[in-house]
Amino acid sequence: MSDLTAVRDLTAVDVLVNPDGTTLRHAHTWNARMRESVPDGFALDASHQPHITTLQRYVRTADLDDTYDAVRRTLAATDTGALSYRAVAVKHADWGVPGQGLAVILLRPDPQVLDFQAALLAAISPFTESGGTAAAFVTDPGESISRSTLDWVDGYVPAQIGPDRYTAHITVGFATLDDLGTIEAEPFDVFTVRPAAVAVYQLGNSGAARKLLRTWPIPN
Repeated sequence: MSDLTAVRDLTAVDVLVNPDGTTLRHAHTWNARMRESVPDGFALDASHQPHITTLQRYVRTADLDDTYDAVRRTLAATDTGALSYRAVAVKHADWGVPGQGLAVILLRPDPQVLDFQAALLAAISPFTESGGTAAAFVTDPGESISRSTLDWVDGYVPAQIGPDRYTAHITVGFATLDDLGTIEAEPFDVFTVRPAAVAVYQLGNSGAARKLLRTWPIPN
């Protein structure tokens, strides 16, 4: 294998938090509502897990085992009992589909979450590259990876790193912009989100956590 081929053999990974059961129920409820708006939008299921992204990167596929070990060591050095978030609203972002938005439960991370993110970035950076292609992602037959997805992973650092940049969220599906305007104007019941596990997934389109690679449960 040439050096050029090795550099391009990348896997798009998401180091993420799997939330507690109460939060999962909230996410599935919101996903059902989004699918009333856009019936062919994705359902939250085994290949579209509700999750809280902490870090996305293109990792050299040959270095995946080293990446998992770096995550494991970072987690072992973290006070996981201090990691928590507050769910504060449903918001959306335009994601390349005319007339639709990608809806999320917006979270406010505690400072310890940002410390954890910084530690993960330092730990896995030796195994990362830029310039990932569709081959780095999980795809369904005939599916293409959108340019916005490719660019999002490449630009996650520094765009989503640290205070005032990191937008913690749980993606809950697509809805029309008209329906989202109604949803976002409704009162939102704030709740606390706590982690049940940290995991590494291979990404699919629109930042979906498609394929579980490693997971580490967090004791209650």
